[in-house]
Amino acid sequence: MSDTIEKEKFVELNYKVVDEKTGDVLVTVDYPIGYVHGINDVMNEQVSKELDGKKVGDIIEVPVDMKQVYGERDESLVFTDAIENVPEEYREIGMTITMESEKGEPKSFIVTRFDDKTLTVDGNNPLCGRDVVFMLEVLSIRDATDEEVDLGGAVDANPDLNDILSQ
Repeated sequence: MSDTIEKEKFVELNYKVVDEKTGDVLVTVDYPIGYVHGINDVMNEQVSKELDGKKVGDIIEVPVDMKQVYGERDESLVFTDAIENVPEEYREIGMTITMESEKGEPKSFIVTRFDDKTLTVDGNNPLCGRDVVFMLEVLSIRDATDEEVDLGGAVDANPDLNDILSQ
């Protein structure tokens, strides 16, 4: 049995995403992420390649240009409205508001700013247009079960691992 990350190994890791320019931590996980390597594309392809061959205890840093993942920022997805037009429960920085397009498709916007007169929401992914570093720590590696291979992750996993970068 191999103790290195390779295809069809169940891997648990912690990670955080750090803005390369400012050093700010943009994303962290509250509990380890578990996935089946080479089956579930839970991580950016570049990050997955860097994880190949790593062992428990390894810590790696992988720079990723989010422009290649999400494209450039689209300023047409930033809206400011009068504060009285926005229900009180949405008047909080970081609050996610889901709206529908004219075609009825849902789109998430994040409250980025508000004051006494206005509230601003942004439909761009928060990582859009940034240069970031993924900092990952490998916690465990084992053979994945057939069911985990089919699912791409832990059988009892609650979060959708494909949503990590689409928040």
